[in-house]
Amino acid sequence: MVRHYKNKLGGPSTSRRKQRKAYFRAPSNVRRKIMSARLSPELKAKYGVKSMPIHKDDEVQVMRGTYKTREGKVTNVYRKKYQIYIEKISKEKANGATYNIPFNTSNVMITNLKLDKNRKKAIERKAAGRAKLKGQKGPEKFTEETVSQMSTVD
Repeated sequence: MVRHYKNKLGGPSTSRRKQRKAYFRAPSNVRRKIMSARLSPELKAKYGVKSMPIHKDDEVQVMRGTYKTREGKVTNVYRKKYQIYIEKISKEKANGATYNIPFNTSNVMITNLKLDKNRKKAIERKAAGRAKLKGQKGPEKFTEETVSQMSTVD
């Protein structure tokens, strides 16, 4: 069951405690959205979308930490721990066994998307929403008429 914590005005809670509780108790479908990563500038220009939920077989580049600038394909998305694993980025244990390094999605950038039918629809939906917002301009503070009226007020 999803619980939405509200503040007095009905919006999302600003309490750190409640935010953490919502984050760590989030169901899988909410975690999917939380585990979004930004798109590379080329993909951003191509699709008109800033970020997408990370998906197995996406190609990503690490942007922070020891493995900065390393690229690879996502092999596993572990929603329970909010981690992803990237091909070719692993360490060796003392006994010789290798293990994959976990990454947070906030520290990677998607360089190539694995597109399927549902993902294409999601991109189109997001791009349409952004285009609609971009086309709408807020009310301008001063129009030419009001400026001319102001100059005569003195």
